[in-house]
Amino acid sequence: MSSVITQFLSQLAHEPALLVTVQSTRGSVPREVGAWMAVFAHSTLGTVGGGHLEWQALPHARERLAQPEFVEEVVSYALGPTLGQCCGGAVELHFQRVTAADTERLAQQLGKELMPVAVFGAGHVGRALVQVLATLPMDVTWIDSRDGIFGSDAPAHVHCEQSAPVQSAVVQLAPQSRVLIMSFSHGEDFDLVAACLTRQRERADLSFIGLIGSKTKWATFRNRLLQRGFGEGELQHITCPIGIDGIADKRPAVIAVAVAAQLLRATAG
Repeated sequence: MSSVITQFLSQLAHEPALLVTVQSTRGSVPREVGAWMAVFAHSTLGTVGGGHLEWQALPHARERLAQPEFVEEVVSYALGPTLGQCCGGAVELHFQRVTAADTERLAQQLGKELMPVAVFGAGHVGRALVQVLATLPMDVTWIDSRDGIFGSDAPAHVHCEQSAPVQSAVVQLAPQSRVLIMSFSHGEDFDLVAACLTRQRERADLSFIGLIGSKTKWATFRNRLLQRGFGEGELQHITCPIGIDGIADKRPAVIAVAVAAQLLRATAG
């Protein structure tokens, strides 16, 4: 789960909240259907778009939160001059009282919206990348063949797995996973690429397979994979180098941002 969902469910265990969700939209609006905000008595998590829409939704949610008998309702908002926003569209917000008893249901409901991502490798780039991905709407699994490599700074909601051989974890990945390969050795990287291509051949259910490295590294891997029996069409599933174009900086934090942006752009496309 993402950090905001984890924080929401953790706080919900101690106090009730009003879950405000964008139920429907028309025209130009600040957030998409499914965007949500959790309103507690003295704090909030998430956002349904900010601006005057959220400014009006907040007191309404707290008013309902103070009514123990309140269950749910839908309120329509026109995002025009009267609301102080120039979007021009309309939004329906669903207000629902939730408590600790709803934790499991909410975990499943909100978790469905997360992009499954598997990061192979806990080196400098892998560590920086996981820190970035953990702040995004992604369900991150972090995998390395080395025992005790993740450290105490791993985000609490990231799934850390030690797998030896590392490529054996590929078969267990969630369907539609985005896979990012950046292990400590080219040997492991190659085995992971081969395992991902094998899974693609059998299931065709990995949405993205990215390999860190240069064009020269990929040319070497490509020749070896062809010798291994993979076809030219199958090799098109691999993206190498990774990261959006135009960023040459090789610092781990910069690479992490570039790769995260590439995943978001690929999903939007």
